[in-house]
Amino acid sequence: MARPQASEDTFRAIADPTRRRIIELLSEGPRTAGELASAFTSCQSTVSGHLGILRRAGLVTYTEQASRRIYSLTPGPLAEIADWATRYQGAAPRPPLRE
Repeated sequence: MARPQASEDTFRAIADPTRRRIIELLSEGPRTAGELASAFTSCQSTVSGHLGILRRAGLVTYTEQASRRIYSLTPGPLAEIADWATRYQGAAPRPPLRE
């Protein structure tokens, strides 16, 4: 059986709570960087940096309309993470290690 693959970059990208929140917002539909930034107290350039990390990890993509970028989710990498996590969902709990 082939093992589901999820890239290390993808896991790094979702490790940050701000980026996870961006993913949550984009799960509701495409948004501009400005719309996403308005959901945070940080400045737009910080949110743009997070969007760049998510884009390089393949989690988001954008289209250009006039002078605006409209961001949306790319479902493939998220499905890979879900597939990876599903493999361990039913794993038997282990007793705590003794020192």
